[in-house]
Amino acid sequence: MTESVTRRGTEMRSYYGRPVLKEPVWKAEIPWYLFAGGLGGASSLLSFLARKRGNEELANVSLAVAFAADVASPIILVSDLGRPERFLNMLRVFKVTSPMSVGSWVLAASTALKTAGLGAHLLGRDQTRNALGGLSALFGLPLATYTGVLLGDTAVPVWHEARKELPFLFGAGAAASAGAAGALLTKPAHAAPARRLAISSALLEAGLKKVMERKLGFVGEVYEQDEAGRYGKLSRGLSLGGAAMLALTGRTRIGAVLGSSLVLAGSAAMRWSVFKAGFQSARDPRYTVEPQRAGAP
Repeated sequence: MTESVTRRGTEMRSYYGRPVLKEPVWKAEIPWYLFAGGLGGASSLLSFLARKRGNEELANVSLAVAFAADVASPIILVSDLGRPERFLNMLRVFKVTSPMSVGSWVLAASTALKTAGLGAHLLGRDQTRNALGGLSALFGLPLATYTGVLLGDTAVPVWHEARKELPFLFGAGAAASAGAAGALLTKPAHAAPARRLAISSALLEAGLKKVMERKLGFVGEVYEQDEAGRYGKLSRGLSLGGAAMLALTGRTRIGAVLGSSLVLAGSAAMRWSVFKAGFQSARDPRYTVEPQRAGAP
């Protein structure tokens, strides 16, 4: 490792100009996997709570959304991995210390329970559906947040340094997207809980991302640069604009559709911002070396 003095101060350079870390090998499917997993997990929780409150229409809509998101998740993951057997191989063992192993099993169990629950609903077996919905809801929070743990468990600087914040950020984004999907697909008269969830969680998501960036210190500057910065600004604008529209016009059908669509798009853009930030931080040796120096005794 070498250092050179520039106008900006000390610039870290690796031997032969190569990065200290390799950039992640994940492809463009991964941000959509992060989004779909969060949507599925949070929607199963929303479905369970709505049914407990007697809001059957919202509960059924959220169950369908959760099922669709859970089915889409392994398809997206297999597309990234290249071959279906690579996903199936992750289910050969259960390793509690591996976020990927735990997440794969959580996704598999959640998908199986939602499939059975939807089948029971279509057959009119309400008691069976409710029991399966309760079991599925137990997996909702882990499914919505484990991807944040997964990113934080890597050596990528901007992800690893935010390992305590990412699960909360992804959880807030998952709740925002679940509420928005519920408000989008449910009649406004029955969608009030989903609207409230979408509004409050979109605001929380935007706030948590700002807090995370500040706690990262200089490593967090990647969130203001290049693609990560552009996706971050897009995410804030879409999420806050959608939350405002839902608050002001969400009781009308057109307001619910437009506001919910903006919140969903903002939540997806947030995942893209985090995803791109990882590549940008791995590319620059400073973000790897300087936090290590700061933590050295």
